[in-house]
Amino acid sequence: MAGKLPDVTDANFQSEVLDSGDPVLVDFWAPWCGPCRVVHPILEEMSGERSDVKIVSLNIDDNQQVTGRFDVLSIPTMILFKDGAEAARIIGARPKRSIEAELDPVLAA
Repeated sequence: MAGKLPDVTDANFQSEVLDSGDPVLVDFWAPWCGPCRVVHPILEEMSGERSDVKIVSLNIDDNQQVTGRFDVLSIPTMILFKDGAEAARIIGARPKRSIEAELDPVLAA
């Protein structure tokens, strides 16, 4: 079942993402970003379907420390973190199949 993605912030990014025992896909977005509004429902759907990755959302306007730390220069940007490190980066709006095609090999490794 699809649902709202959990929000992460500058304050809880370390515990929710980097220290997570599971792979975490972070959706870097902003409310004013049209392509972000296209990608967000796709990620919500994926979140309800997949147990191999936790998908969370980070508003770049409200969380500039994390945004700068990971050099997010355009949105939407999705970064997959495994074992506390960046494992994959997807920039721009993509269809679900394209997002999964980029994530699946990294998650399987």
